[in-house]
Amino acid sequence: MSITTINEGQGTLEQSDLQLDENGLLRHLLTLQGMDPVQLEAILDRGEEFLTKPGAPAARSNALAGMTVANLFIENSTRTRVSFELAAKRLGADVVNLNLNTSSAVKGESIVDMIYTLQAMQVDMFVVRDHQPGTQAMIAQHVDAYVSVLNAGEANVSHPTQGLLDLLTIRRHKGRFEELTVAIVGDIAHSRVAMSTSAGLAALGVGELRLISPPELVPNNVTNAKIMTDIDEGITNADVVMALRIQKERFADKAGIPDGDEYFRAYGIDEQRMKLAAKDAIVMHPGPMNRGIEIDSSVADGPQSVIREQVSNGVAVRMAILELLAQNRRTA
Repeated sequence: MSITTINEGQGTLEQSDLQLDENGLLRHLLTLQGMDPVQLEAILDRGEEFLTKPGAPAARSNALAGMTVANLFIENSTRTRVSFELAAKRLGADVVNLNLNTSSAVKGESIVDMIYTLQAMQVDMFVVRDHQPGTQAMIAQHVDAYVSVLNAGEANVSHPTQGLLDLLTIRRHKGRFEELTVAIVGDIAHSRVAMSTSAGLAALGVGELRLISPPELVPNNVTNAKIMTDIDEGITNADVVMALRIQKERFADKAGIPDGDEYFRAYGIDEQRMKLAAKDAIVMHPGPMNRGIEIDSSVADGPQSVIREQVSNGVAVRMAILELLAQNRRTA
């Protein structure tokens, strides 16, 4: 079966179907598109239970005791890789972090053969990040029935656990989604974060979702959102303002990338612009941040910022999804 990978804003029947086992239980996490809102809320509920106060011992359980999780990060990462590692270890799993530069991949071994090798060593879950679309779905098609695959970032297509942590962060501060106006600002066309967070917000019935970008970075495959190019109009009365990084590594022609200073003047989130948003608006950013380009330090570190909370919530929500997949495996 061939894999057709489309932006998460449109979704793929293959990916959403491939996630479920024969009993309809979640076996892989490849996309938020098509997920049951009740299940999304349940994951957020469990993630919230894993949160502890700053300075308190981290939550732990033995939900993954005896299991092995392999982090296969073909594309570089700090937050996502470390948070998956911490999440798995705090659930009692053995964790293997794979560096492709020192693996047999440099000798020409295919990804599938690498997966078969690791599977023979009794790896139970693969956490995969790649700059090429379709890698996670391809791996999910080749693993044994007891193995799960988690998408830790797929090209500009999707980043479902980032979407989940964004949803948890918003819910903890704003409660229900139905009456909220959420504004996501930046390189929408190349942002897998925007795609997954948008898919999750749409599933949970967000009141209004605004995707704001320069004209050359407008997406062409997103539904359930208002596409805008005027940032002042876009963030007016918004309850949530999320800034996105310019995805320079995803441009084939770097001549089209907006200049940093020019971009900040036109689309940067600063204190003056935040006065247009709702008085109790929160400010988010998936990281890594380019201060002075997409967001001013006074906003990133200011009282409305929940950016560090997003990082904490990322570990908790990844614990929740790892635990759920382990439970589903035992149920099957």
